[in-house]
Amino acid sequence: GVGAWEFNALMLLQLLGWVFVPVYIACGTTTMPQWLRKRFGGQRLRVMFAILSLVLYVMIKLSVNLYSGALFIEQSLGWNMYLSIAILLLLTAIVTITGGLAAVIYTDTLQAVLMVFGAISLMIVSMIRVGGWDGLREQFMQAMPNITKDYVHAKQFNLSMNNYTQQYGKCGIPSDDSFIMLREINDPQMPWLGFLLGQTPASIWYWCTDQVIVQRALAAKNLDHARGATLMAGFIKILPMFMMVVPGMVSRILFPNHVACADPARCLEVCGNSHGCTNIAYPKLVLGVMPVGARGIMMAVMVAALMSDLDSIYNSASTIFTIDIWQRIRPRAGNRELMIVGRVIMLILTVVSILWVPILMASSGAQLFIYIQEICDYLVPAVAAIFLVGIFWSRCNEMGAFWGLMGGVVIGLVRTILVFLYDDVRCGDHAEVAPPGFVSLHYMYYALIIFISTIFLTVVISLLTAPLPEYFVVRTTYWSYMNTAVRDDDVKMWTKLEQLKEEEGDKEDKNLDNDEVMVENEPPPWYKRFFTWYCGFNEKTKEPVEKPEDFKARLKTLEQQPHIRIILNVLLVCILSIGIFCYVYFSVRP
Repeated sequence: GVGAWEFNALMLLQLLGWVFVPVYIACGTTTMPQWLRKRFGGQRLRVMFAILSLVLYVMIKLSVNLYSGALFIEQSLGWNMYLSIAILLLLTAIVTITGGLAAVIYTDTLQAVLMVFGAISLMIVSMIRVGGWDGLREQFMQAMPNITKDYVHAKQFNLSMNNYTQQYGKCGIPSDDSFIMLREINDPQMPWLGFLLGQTPASIWYWCTDQVIVQRALAAKNLDHARGATLMAGFIKILPMFMMVVPGMVSRILFPNHVACADPARCLEVCGNSHGCTNIAYPKLVLGVMPVGARGIMMAVMVAALMSDLDSIYNSASTIFTIDIWQRIRPRAGNRELMIVGRVIMLILTVVSILWVPILMASSGAQLFIYIQEICDYLVPAVAAIFLVGIFWSRCNEMGAFWGLMGGVVIGLVRTILVFLYDDVRCGDHAEVAPPGFVSLHYMYYALIIFISTIFLTVVISLLTAPLPEYFVVRTTYWSYMNTAVRDDDVKMWTKLEQLKEEEGDKEDKNLDNDEVMVENEPPPWYKRFFTWYCGFNEKTKEPVEKPEDFKARLKTLEQQPHIRIILNVLLVCILSIGIFCYVYFSVRP
């Protein structure tokens, strides 16, 4: 079932390339909150989205990456969890401080190649160990920990069993639907209707509006390159089903008493988490089946990939905070101040993320991937709704978007808080207090409720309030991204910046007139020069300010050569067809 998210991403990446990226490039945004300001005006929507993004980075990105990276180090070296996190952070800091998007792109590219070849090698070795696909299907249904085998044996032959075995033994039995991707509408894990209609909006946020992902597409030379990149990423997205999901199933077969542990005492002994140990499936397999040399390389690549992901998150978080929040507080902040503030926010987010790790470990039955999806489904469908409505419906205004987003986020926060208030009940245990019905509702269906509610609020409030001036939809919607009109707000911003430059120039001239002696500045000490070089800072570097007519150069990058456009569209049809085929093939019962 987990593979469904990968095939969903395969198609949503094309939504990014064919719908969102042209709009982002045309309106000249570098962060997603900037698009909100250009599309709707004002600052509150932009700031709210920036704050929500930082909260999500803590809950589902930084904490998850720190925990999963520490798991790899802990499993391979046997170190303490928090010592492993500290080592991971130290190594990441060395890369991040020199940071910037260029470093992220180069490291991600290299590590992606190494990961793909390493994961394919692991898949081949592991499938040979279990006798191929037929052996996997047969042995997986029999892969049970000892306590579950005792439970099944006692049930089969009507034998007596102790209370502990009776309570927890059933928890290690594989589901009959283990090889079915999209299942019945009321399935507790993967209901097909909930996934297609509820999970998709949350995935739209991740693949089409999240800074970590979108910044890579925006770094493309032109629209052809951006769409080619999303197509390539889509084809690569076919692989995780076979490189990660299938090896995870093999890991359960080879190490049932570890990966599939059913009783809390055994799980606590194996991985330090009484809720379950499925999170160690992949590192356990790497350490268990790969040769010594390949094992070390594979573990190093996986940890390096997690470091690279952390680097990307830090880069995105510092960009969002400095541009969309700090510059609202300090409009005249210089490059050095922005650099320092960006590093400080990284530190703060890291500390909060480490404090969040124990909560993460006990959530969603200790299934890290499900935890990510569940939190996303509570907090981000509202964001996806606002972006979709804003891009496709020109009548949507700031009042409707803000209160629609606010309403959707509040509905999601209520569910999030209640989910954490009611302890995650382990299989075999009983809740002391039964949660309310809407807390028990599957998180995918709850995401659908949030998505629909946000759209309803946005549309109704927009229709009941005055429309925005026409220039707000110039190059900010799918229908207008090739519009060649000059935006009034760009003209006003440029005029204001010119006035500020003149005022600063007058002040500098007065200071020079008052100086009786001109003394050439002495070069700074060597350690300051090293710090400046290492952090990628240059005193002479200034953020580029666009003129109102600079959009014409951006629109040129959106122009496509006819033969390239045809090739890209053919590949688009191919990748979407593959995605639909995979959904159908893996969801039909044999």
